Amino acid sequence: MQIAIPLFPRLTALDAVGPYEVLQRVPELDVIFVGHQHGEIRTENGFLGLTVDATFEETPAPDVVVFPGGIGTRSLCKDDRVLDWLRTAHNTTRFTTSVCTGALVLGAAGLLDGLTATTHWSAYELLARRGATPVDTRVVEHLDERIITAAGVSSGIDMALRLVELLVDETAARAAQLMIEYDPQPPFDTGSVAKAAPDVLTRVMQYSQLRD
Repeated sequence: MQIAIPLFPRLTALDAVGPYEVLQRVPELDVIFVGHQHGEIRTENGFLGLTVDATFEETPAPDVVVFPGGIGTRSLCKDDRVLDWLRTAHNTTRFTTSVCTGALVLGAAGLLDGLTATTHWSAYELLARRGATPVDTRVVEHLDERIITAAGVSSGIDMALRLVELLVDETAARAAQLMIEYDPQPPFDTGSVAKAAPDVLTRVMQYSQLRD
């Protein structure tokens, strides 16, 4: 089964690499990075380069799409080449999925109309403008519509494990989890807005302004 992960300038690295690390562990799954053209793209802060192996046109019918997020999604929401590819691919995918603000692109393509969906907490309003009903849930599934959305960044790992379960079986998903030793025990309990103190939120806003 072919898993297509789009790459584009200013994407969030873990949105793509997190699911990749899970999915590439399973022999039945073939992960390919797709984009506008072959070659390197740079992630949000420009520090990390990732390589596009195939163009959108060279990958017209993947079994699964995992669309990552990042500030670069804003321009993709108006990119007809990307939106047309996504709509066409979704006609035959087993699942079309997103991580973080990748959901904005799914919404812009009309794939989330009337559905609940999730994204990074800071982008709920943007998601609502694109036809979805934002919910504060780590992974949102609409299996009949073959749509799955994951919240911010690290939630893509959770979603990828669920994808392995759906595409192969639960044992394969558990094996992938063990192979990457995914057993989260963070030193702080500030993984959602509801748990964050005001000074933490202020620092987040400061850092975000510096990166934009």
